[in-house]
Amino acid sequence: MDDGRAWELDQSDPVAYVREQFHLPQDAIYLDGNSLGLASKTAERVLLEAFDEWKTYAIDGWSHGQRPWLYNAEALGARLAPFVGARPAEVVATGSISVNIHQLLSSFYRPTPARSIILADTLNFPTDLYALQSQLRLHDLDVAGHLLCTASRDGHLIDEDDIIANMSDQVAVLWLPTVLYRSGQLLDVARLTDEAHRRGILVGLDLAHSVGCMPHRLHDWGVDFAVWCNYKYMNGGPGAVGGLFVHERHFGGMPGLAGWFGSDKGKQFAMDDHLTPAGDAGAYQIGTPHLFSSAPLFGSLEIMEAVGIEQIRAKSLRLTDYLMRQIDLVLAPFDFTVVTPREHHRRGGHVSVQHNDAARIVKAMKVAGIVPDYREPNIIRLAPIALYTSYQDVEDAIQRIRRIMMDRSYDAFENERDIVA
Repeated sequence: MDDGRAWELDQSDPVAYVREQFHLPQDAIYLDGNSLGLASKTAERVLLEAFDEWKTYAIDGWSHGQRPWLYNAEALGARLAPFVGARPAEVVATGSISVNIHQLLSSFYRPTPARSIILADTLNFPTDLYALQSQLRLHDLDVAGHLLCTASRDGHLIDEDDIIANMSDQVAVLWLPTVLYRSGQLLDVARLTDEAHRRGILVGLDLAHSVGCMPHRLHDWGVDFAVWCNYKYMNGGPGAVGGLFVHERHFGGMPGLAGWFGSDKGKQFAMDDHLTPAGDAGAYQIGTPHLFSSAPLFGSLEIMEAVGIEQIRAKSLRLTDYLMRQIDLVLAPFDFTVVTPREHHRRGGHVSVQHNDAARIVKAMKVAGIVPDYREPNIIRLAPIALYTSYQDVEDAIQRIRRIMMDRSYDAFENERDIVA
């Protein structure tokens, strides 16, 4: 059923050359870059350079070498800033996404008798919800009474009007994902931020499923603070250092969780008993930089900066458009239903498909040489990545899934997830 369109699209793709800079799995079509991006040759090179600098400089690596360790987090933050639409001083590469959520909530969630509610959504990623609940308990507040989660009307999407309707004068912080991890829905962050600020509500965002596959304008939107991981579309590697953003209007405050790497650099090694925080987002660091888990990200950024986030987004949209058309044409007769929004302005970088036998189909896909992702209760996530997925990959994956459905090879598996879905 290949009409040659995939070949034509690959031949005219201005980003196709980048694919050769990644280590692609052998004998497999990789469609799980929204969970873990692939290793690039530049990431490999910079990681080995980091080890060599440790070997060469030892303790002097803090101030010598190509990337002095003392300034590692700030230097990487400045490189990440354009990808989230921030000013360099507003971004620092530090911690993990869960640690950074706790850091920023402990810094900016200051409940009062009049304003104590955190507004979120029922489809948020579990770690976010765990952190929100934890922060409420630390303030001796009842979770049921102070965490308000906007419900989904269909179990897949969140209506922005419903979020706005919940913005009462008792809400202190709005915490949302930019892209919903199950369905791939992209929320209208600019509108939601504006509506929240009109009501005196601070806005925090989780960019985990949008950073690296689309442009952002955090500074211009006026978002107060944000976090993200760098191991998905940013291709920073498993356990890659996280990122956080704090709008410059909040500079000068004391971090909720203080640590010596949040210090003003000129005073950090004075070993004063009282913290003098950095005057920018660097104040929200806690401990020593993650040097080896940040090195591959420096390498990945070389590729991404050369391509540009606008071109990455354009290719991502073309790929997901093509994928959804193929699903409609080939897989819809087998009861596959796309739940990701079709409109470009409402869609992230992956496509979510619903099927009653999703768990067992995913297992059959892996045997057939396709690497997808499964999410409870019946969602298959497919992520063609702009930097290394071809249109032919998409076409071949769809045809392999069709064969799985035609011969019912998925019947050989239990319809329940593995430990790692």
